Amino acid sequence: MASIEKTKQYLTDFKIHPSFQRIAIMKYLFENPVHPTADEIHTALVAVIPTLSKTTVYNTLSLLSQAGAIKELTIDEKQLHYDGYIREHAHFRCNNCGKIIDVAIDNDTLKIESLEKEHNIIITDTQVFYKGYCNECKNKFNY
Repeated sequence: MASIEKTKQYLTDFKIHPSFQRIAIMKYLFENPVHPTADEIHTALVAVIPTLSKTTVYNTLSLLSQAGAIKELTIDEKQLHYDGYIREHAHFRCNNCGKIIDVAIDNDTLKIESLEKEHNIIITDTQVFYKGYCNECKNKFNY
């Protein structure tokens, strides 16, 4: 469980003013690594913070993403999902139930440094997605 103090420090490290709403949203992402949507975050937090607006949630997620404090996932064609775990990793999304899980990847396999040198570029973000069927759906439908 992420403490409020650690969450404040995390935001400060990314040069983000740690307002009450920002702390709550970031803390929620730390404590719920299920890659929620903005609406899911709002629904979960409005029960605790009744004055929290959807606009505040969307604006905060945008700010956190632009600062590099969270990852904005485009793995779902219909809506964005958010990840508080920013170290390089891949994501798997189930074609049936839509569950998104973290998948470890070997950065050496991606050859980021050689790509940067070869093309004279700087890579600031990498998103690797896999799609298929999770264990529950695979067993349920005998894939």
